[in-house]
Amino acid sequence: MSALAAVVALSSCSPGTAQRPQKPATEQAGTPSAQQTRSAGKGDYLVFYAPGKRNEAEAAVERAGGTQLSADTRLGYLMARADGDRFTVDAGADPSIVGVSPDRRIGVAAGRTAGRAAFPDASSFTEARGEPLAGRQWDMRMIGADRANAKAPGTKKVLVGVIDTGVDGKHPDIAPNFNRSLSRNFVTDRPKDDKGETLDGPCEVSGCKDPVDADDDGHGTHVASTIASPINGIGIAGVAPGVQIVNIRAGQDSGFFFLKPSLDALAYAADIGVDVVNMSYFVDPWLFNCPDNSSDNRKQQLEQRAIITGIQRAVDYARARGVTIVSALGNGSMDLGRPTVDRQSPGYPKGDEKVRRVDNSCLSVPAESRGVISVSSVGPSGRKAIYSDYGLEQTDVAAPGGDVLDGHGGANAARGILAAAPERVLRKAARIDADGEPKGTDVVKSCKGSTCAYYQYLEGTSMAAPHATGVAAILISRFGKPGRGGVELAPATVEDLLYKTATRKSCPSPREYVYKAYGQSVTHACEGDTADNGFYGHGIVDAWKAATVEP
Repeated sequence: MSALAAVVALSSCSPGTAQRPQKPATEQAGTPSAQQTRSAGKGDYLVFYAPGKRNEAEAAVERAGGTQLSADTRLGYLMARADGDRFTVDAGADPSIVGVSPDRRIGVAAGRTAGRAAFPDASSFTEARGEPLAGRQWDMRMIGADRANAKAPGTKKVLVGVIDTGVDGKHPDIAPNFNRSLSRNFVTDRPKDDKGETLDGPCEVSGCKDPVDADDDGHGTHVASTIASPINGIGIAGVAPGVQIVNIRAGQDSGFFFLKPSLDALAYAADIGVDVVNMSYFVDPWLFNCPDNSSDNRKQQLEQRAIITGIQRAVDYARARGVTIVSALGNGSMDLGRPTVDRQSPGYPKGDEKVRRVDNSCLSVPAESRGVISVSSVGPSGRKAIYSDYGLEQTDVAAPGGDVLDGHGGANAARGILAAAPERVLRKAARIDADGEPKGTDVVKSCKGSTCAYYQYLEGTSMAAPHATGVAAILISRFGKPGRGGVELAPATVEDLLYKTATRKSCPSPREYVYKAYGQSVTHACEGDTADNGFYGHGIVDAWKAATVEP
């Protein structure tokens, strides 16, 4: 692997997660792997039925040897328990069933550490008014959030759902805006994976279900902080420092996501009147979900259909109830409109990866689900980040997500996004010492009197998406009408306003932009015009314009 390839590959992992090994493309269509042929024992499955076909699907589940456990009529699926993977193929053969997926991990957080390169001296930071670490927030200055904070900080009537690995609700720079009573955790920690390898590690609480104000990964806390860290004299300020954060946890401590918690999280957000949700993750085990790929066997095709169908139904359900949905576009450094090869799928269980040809009929979910606002990432110079996915059909807007390579003098952590980090996570990762002092330049400490808090530089489309979510929260605060949860604004209206207020940015000239790093180069081609293109979509989100635009 070349140095540049290593940079790109790392961007596909959650922080601290090693790349999964690849294996040759030896499987043929219809030929199950060793993992698929061994008896899986009793397992739970999500069975998605065609509209109006619940009764027929229930009968098909029974004929295939399954036992129905429950039904979610909101999203059109049954939960069934069955013995062995053969159930998937047998049940999926019935025309009433459109997809079948085991209830297991299907997603991974789409962010990464910004690195621990030499930190610049203080003179490289811009003098800034506001919170103590405002001078380090180049991202907020880029989108005018530093000015918008005073004019339109957002209202507590706006609820922002963070569907992620959890939120540290006790963090001093999150607690004032954290809604504990509405927060929910839809996952149970799993110490081991299906092969007995460490997944989440030891359970910290009885029953292995973390409290709603915990985040043992740090990813969700960083996202929540970027959206809504309050103006309180410590650390940083978020894009919309006056709104409320609701932790709607769907991710494991390890950074992975399971299908059912993801569906439950979106449906719950819709049911309680959340206004906008941030989904900074992409689904797995399939990097691209292809409903009819000839290199996949029937079981694999049914699983991918279930992922596409399930997430789309959850998105539709949420949008119909007033939830605007924002997603990270992805960190694969690829044109999502022209995918050709997928070498990472299926990424679970570890070791089952194969090389398969893919095309534009294969979807990255939820970024390519209908009704989702997908966000690409830019670095401090405003260029599309080297790791960020792109595509004319896929990119809706861009936002600062960091790029440690965007500048001179090698990689620099300060080109990432600085936001809150849980102290316990930093201690576990040995990023702070026994006295509470940062051990690397990627971590920053801020104190107000005897209260201290920690912040970390991260980069990724995971970090870009919450900037767009924060701007959406400002728009909903300004133009929303009284409704469920506090205020309401139709997702289509939020989307239009977000695009209207974005700062247009045209493709580079020449359109084939060459990234150079570590003696290597890679070229990304930008399509479209200034109003809408594959790198920046409708433009870079703008908090100041959102705070001042006329209705």
